[in-house]
Amino acid sequence: MMREKNLAATLAGPANGANAQPRAGRLARLREDVTCVFGRDPAARSLLELLTVYPGVHALLAHRLAHALWRRRLRYPARVVSFLARMWTQIDIHPGARIGRRFFIDHGCGVVIGETAEIGDDVTMYHGVTLGGTTWNPGKRHPSLADGVVVGAGATILGPVTVGARARVAANSVVIGDVPAGATVVGIPGRVVQPKDRRKRNPPGQQNHLPDPVGKALGCLHDRIAELEQRLARMASQSHATPDTCRTCDSDDCIETAFDDTFKAHGGMK
Repeated sequence: MMREKNLAATLAGPANGANAQPRAGRLARLREDVTCVFGRDPAARSLLELLTVYPGVHALLAHRLAHALWRRRLRYPARVVSFLARMWTQIDIHPGARIGRRFFIDHGCGVVIGETAEIGDDVTMYHGVTLGGTTWNPGKRHPSLADGVVVGAGATILGPVTVGARARVAANSVVIGDVPAGATVVGIPGRVVQPKDRRKRNPPGQQNHLPDPVGKALGCLHDRIAELEQRLARMASQSHATPDTCRTCDSDDCIETAFDDTFKAHGGMK
């Protein structure tokens, strides 16, 4: 709960006071939304290209308008803007979602962001990502992403969970629990792998060297089976016995033979 409050305060901006920094103007924020792409997408070549052929930029600019209408309780116009943006970009962002500064959706097709989702500053998201809910009850039901989070293609984050600052969610992972700051999450369901003090960090934006805990477990199992087979072979050679091996057979024939043997061993039908 405390993490959600802190994230909400970050999204809302600094409070009024002597130490509060002046809020960036709307035009400055829109400029940030567009120009941040140059630092995260090597394919971006010009401002004209970003403004005309980048659906992630289009969806975010439309959301800024839709969210402003939503906060003024103009709910239907906000939904109309969101609907038109979804038709144009194939990115579905609910007008109620709260999105921080310099948010970038790369490629963008198939992204879904729910009503109560909260996204911090400098978050990067790839295509096919879902920030979804797990309940029909009103209230907070979608994820909160802190600053600097990277979400890989096809990842799904469900429920009112919090993904900590600078965490990375690997492609096609399913996250259903909180993620610590700076952690890397892999798999279905998502598991935090390699503690921060032992993790080799990827360069910003890269996810091609993520650990594979399932593959590692299968590799260990394969090595263990090979070791047990070698021990069994040594025991068989010491006892001058031929180790029993599974004959090549059709599964149905194997089952039928085993049934016949068991049937005969019990004297057949009585």
